[in-house]
Amino acid sequence: MSSDTSRSDPSTRSASSPAPAPAPARRGRAGRTGRREADGPRATFRQLLPYLFEHKKVMVVIIVLSVLGAAASLGQPLLVSQVITLVQQGETLGRLVWALVALVVVAGLLSGFQHYLLQRTGEGVVLSSRRRLVASLLHLPVSEFDRRRTGDLVSRVGSDTTLLRAVLTQGLVEAIGGSLTFVGALVGMFLIDPVLLGLTVLVVAVSVTVVVLLSGRIRVASRRAQEKVGDLTAAVERSISSVRTIRASGATEREITGVQADAEGAYRRGLEVARISALVVPIASVALQASFLVVLGVGGFRVANGTIDIASLVSFILFLFLMIMPLGQAMGAVLSVNQALGALGRIQEILDLPRETEGDDVVAAGLGGDARVETDAAIRFDDVHFRYPDSPPAVDGTAAAKEARAASDDDLTVLRGVSFSAPVGKRTALVGPSGAGKSTILALIERFYDPTSGVVRLGGVDVRALDRVDLRAQIGYVEQDAAVLAGTLRDNLTLGSPEATDDDCRRVLEAVNLTAVLERGELGLDAQVGEDGVLLSGGERQRLAIARTLLSAPPLLLLDESTSSLDGLNEQRLREAIDAVAEGRTLIVIAHRLSTVVDSDQIVVVDDGRVVGVGTHSELVESTPLYKDLAKHQLLV
Repeated sequence: MSSDTSRSDPSTRSASSPAPAPAPARRGRAGRTGRREADGPRATFRQLLPYLFEHKKVMVVIIVLSVLGAAASLGQPLLVSQVITLVQQGETLGRLVWALVALVVVAGLLSGFQHYLLQRTGEGVVLSSRRRLVASLLHLPVSEFDRRRTGDLVSRVGSDTTLLRAVLTQGLVEAIGGSLTFVGALVGMFLIDPVLLGLTVLVVAVSVTVVVLLSGRIRVASRRAQEKVGDLTAAVERSISSVRTIRASGATEREITGVQADAEGAYRRGLEVARISALVVPIASVALQASFLVVLGVGGFRVANGTIDIASLVSFILFLFLMIMPLGQAMGAVLSVNQALGALGRIQEILDLPRETEGDDVVAAGLGGDARVETDAAIRFDDVHFRYPDSPPAVDGTAAAKEARAASDDDLTVLRGVSFSAPVGKRTALVGPSGAGKSTILALIERFYDPTSGVVRLGGVDVRALDRVDLRAQIGYVEQDAAVLAGTLRDNLTLGSPEATDDDCRRVLEAVNLTAVLERGELGLDAQVGEDGVLLSGGERQRLAIARTLLSAPPLLLLDESTSSLDGLNEQRLREAIDAVAEGRTLIVIAHRLSTVVDSDQIVVVDDGRVVGVGTHSELVESTPLYKDLAKHQLLV
């Protein structure tokens, strides 16, 4: 991408038209670890419920199975008590033993089927959360991607969503069903011996109090751990995507040290979660052991003095185990839910961000009669100003960061009263020094951002009055470092034209002199291009991006340094191809090499965010000192 592609907050609006209040700016990460809000994103249990309610039918079945399993479990102590009584009385057991075996088998079968449904539903929750998150991510304003690290966003989709599975698979739904077992066990224990029950409840109450006190710390620790995992993912993504630059710079060991530091940070945060979990997990076991010892000691004494019989004591102990099991599930649920809420906070942070199109209807309605004017120009800029947000991206190698750094700390304005027109069916070239604001102009036409003030018009219509999809369908945009997607040649070519045939694809490849790529192997259009087009040369990647745009054949083409990566022969061939496809279309071309645009119908000279000259090559050499100086340096004068 050229050095002057701007990035800004899309919520900035024209001063002359009403607009919704922009969302508070979220600070980008600085350096490797970056800065965050002090408390971090938070989520509540209520925000978790929609993910569960999407699977409410299956969850009803799970709860029913849990209730049936609880009933089967509660029946076992009663049958055991009867078996002991019959044995003491010397009577035959008859079918009682078989009934007890049946209850045990049924409880096991119900538990197995319930476990499968829980796992399946847990995967469904992860899938639905990922669908929501991906849909939200790809509709965010472009400025959000300027502020955030790619690896951290990837971590939210891959790692954070996985923690939501634990809500179902580690105790929540089982705890809901287990509550019946808990209550039933309490009732049974009360009927057998209220005194023993009182002592048992006292021990259990202490353990529950400890878990409640620790639950808040678990949520905070889990969120911090996930944030560190996000930092680690971002660091790994940066290192892998820049591996050639890192090796060529002799920085491999330093980069390894940096990534390992992030890994150690994630490790330390994970240990923090482990330390708190280590306090919660054994509580159920300790409560069971303490309760068992109390019941065994006091219960044995009460059997000895004849208050209760041995059969009742055995039943009480079995009910005790049945009471402690759902209690352990509840404690596990507290742990898993709080870990999930820590991750859900990071997910909701993205889901709660405004989409790119949010407020567009209000803005369009507020334009009223000013939305359309009579003009012969395909594109018209009327006194357009554009300013960066107060916190430009700090970790960014794109033109956005470069242009932000080009602006002074006190004045982040990129365009200052830009006005010009691009005639229909003509070629308009934008020239000027790096950082002058040329790529910013293209970004505003594409409506990646809205101007701070002034109006950008397409065919006389304020672009803010147009649906973004309809607007972009009329524009073909090729950045200097246009993205090449991992996949095949066909995947890249048909990205914006899914209905294109193989013949169409071959035609545009021939137009940009890329047929040699088809002939390298037997795969043809199914040949892989590698991650970020690594299997192609720089010039081939650029031409592939141009071919993709030519395939959709829009009425307006925006080319940002489209020939910058080409040798002389291929540059000439590409210019001929562009000349052919440009017939009857409007072109706006950014160029640093004036030789590629001297024959343009109109050249607009931009310097420091202002238009300082408009005309043909010969006119500008006479009228605009900056253009004349650029032409001299390139031996065109």
